[in-house]
Amino acid sequence: MAAGNVPPTHEMTPGQLRCMVLPIAGEPDPVGDVTNSVVPSPACDVPVRVISPLAGAGEDPQLAKEGWPILVFFHGGGWVTGSIDSHEAVCRRLANECQSIVISVGYRLAPEHKFPAAIDDSFAATRWAYEHAEHLGGDPRQLFVSGDSAGGNLAAAVCLQARDEGGPPIQGQVLVYPITAYSFDTNSYRENATGFHLTTDMMKWFWQQYLAEETDGRNPSASPLRAGSLADLPPALVITVESDPLRDEGLAYADRLAAAGVAVDRIHCPDMIHGFFRRLDAFDRASGLVAEIAEWIKGQPS
Repeated sequence: MAAGNVPPTHEMTPGQLRCMVLPIAGEPDPVGDVTNSVVPSPACDVPVRVISPLAGAGEDPQLAKEGWPILVFFHGGGWVTGSIDSHEAVCRRLANECQSIVISVGYRLAPEHKFPAAIDDSFAATRWAYEHAEHLGGDPRQLFVSGDSAGGNLAAAVCLQARDEGGPPIQGQVLVYPITAYSFDTNSYRENATGFHLTTDMMKWFWQQYLAEETDGRNPSASPLRAGSLADLPPALVITVESDPLRDEGLAYADRLAAAGVAVDRIHCPDMIHGFFRRLDAFDRASGLVAEIAEWIKGQPS
């Protein structure tokens, strides 16, 4: 990136930045089926991509009989960039490895659509996934949510909203280097302010695009770490990386979940940078992490 003289994110427009977030090059993994659909909501129709796993030697006959687990996935990109297309490679890999139906959500982006638009869309898509699970070939008893970075933030917020509104019932949340707090005062923000792809200035810019008012940053739907209680939330797999400004807030969220009595498993990735998860083409550790996520999901009780 440095060799390409790419301007700093906070000096670009959202449109310029979006042009740089492209799908992963190369042939994507074959899967059983890919269908584009829309989720109706009061504000708009939310696009989703439904990816079914590839049938084969690894297929579990019991899953085929009762329905696949469903993983609703929210892409990263600071609520400003990213798309269903940019994360299709990792969603296909997740579908096959997890033996799950993956529903990738094209939520509205900032700054055109400020907080809480992305959360409204994400929650609507999660509720739709639950209500249409059997039609999609899935098991409504095995509904999971996941996302990377801003997508991890949305997954955590969806779990809070589902708890507070009495459903839909979510069996687990997979948070990949999630944004959990509107704050820039952690050690990891200081240690990793520059030099590791995601910078402190970039995160400040992303938050500026996302929030309509700075006070919105104190809302638990924007900053799940600020929630008064994290009790009664679904089991969580929280993934953090060493060279990442968001490292400490992810660790803090896992700590608070555990303190509230939530079952929490953790994966920490030393020698990794923020954003590596979707780069299956460049990071062997990304493929390994997908396999670990699959093992965790398969280990959750239905």
